[in-house]
Amino acid sequence: MLICTKRYKLLLAILFTGILMTGIRPASAQSFVLYTPYTSISVPPGESIKYSVQLVNNSGGVRTASLSVTGLPEGWEYDLKAGGWNVDQLSVLPGEKQTLDFTVDVPLKVDKGTYKFNLVAGGYSSLPLTVTVSEQGTFKTEFSSDQPNMEGAADATFTFNTELRNRTAAEQLYALRADAPRGWNVVFKPNYKQATSVNIAPNATSNITVEINPPDQIKAGTYTIPVMATTSSTSAKLDLEVVITGSYNMELTTPTGRLSTDITAGDEEKVELVVKNTGSSPLTDISLSASTPVNWEVEFDPKTVEKIEPGETASVKATIRADKKAIAGDYVTTLRANTPEASSEASFRVSVKTSMLWGWIGLLIILIALGSVFRLFRKYGRR
Repeated sequence: MLICTKRYKLLLAILFTGILMTGIRPASAQSFVLYTPYTSISVPPGESIKYSVQLVNNSGGVRTASLSVTGLPEGWEYDLKAGGWNVDQLSVLPGEKQTLDFTVDVPLKVDKGTYKFNLVAGGYSSLPLTVTVSEQGTFKTEFSSDQPNMEGAADATFTFNTELRNRTAAEQLYALRADAPRGWNVVFKPNYKQATSVNIAPNATSNITVEINPPDQIKAGTYTIPVMATTSSTSAKLDLEVVITGSYNMELTTPTGRLSTDITAGDEEKVELVVKNTGSSPLTDISLSASTPVNWEVEFDPKTVEKIEPGETASVKATIRADKKAIAGDYVTTLRANTPEASSEASFRVSVKTSMLWGWIGLLIILIALGSVFRLFRKYGRR
């Protein structure tokens, strides 16, 4: 019996020594624990993680624990607050709990991967936490667009939606500018308001609309417009691509530029017209038409021009026929050239003169009338 008692005491001594050596507290101490539901999360670089941690005292007495963080990666920072105060020690009444605000700041310049650390309550409890950084971090400015390429005519306005992100640790005032060729107009609109600069907080993003207007007479082709956001310490560039399909413009006139003519009632007058392609793209299937006074007619030769290259011209003959009953005066005849892409018109002032035949007939009537009066005067004047 004595031997058994000695063995029992020896076993207790060994067990107690093992507890002291491994640092494990009795079961009552384990009732003081740290808890948060979000023990493993994924975030981008530069994110600020805010944990709401509860320190729960399930024991029968007041527990006080010193708070610390172990295993936090180099360059990461943390903050511990309770009741709005920065704390490094917390006491909890038996059967109650205290809420702890634990903030971890992930640096901007960080490698993509998984990181582990622990929130420790002074030998009572350790809360393991895992953070997965979803992408490779940088310490610079980023200028990007989901659609950096657009296509349209030379007279179109090209509107690009871009994002400017400040991945530095300080607030930055960016100057916005474009390296566009002469004649191009580039307008920046941070948050939809036209400006030449924008202020961005650390790790924040600003939406910037970039409007690009090319010269009207620019040739068809692909043009790269670099846009930049710069400060004294950082900068970023974004290349926007504009594909010009060309502009469509034309002019209808005469070789001399004169837009008037004379015509005799009932006669016709031939007018030479010139159709000019003043755009930067070819014009095809150009049709000619006219608006005339009542009972007037206009014929074109040819009625349709197949194609005019940029900067070139085509000649068209227009035959204007006046109404036989037209009285003397000025009339307006509108001539038009049309394509699906462009159109032009010229208003002709046509002065109508009466026929010489009617003039001679009128003169003859006057002479006959005078002769009749003279005969009557001679016949009855002597009585």
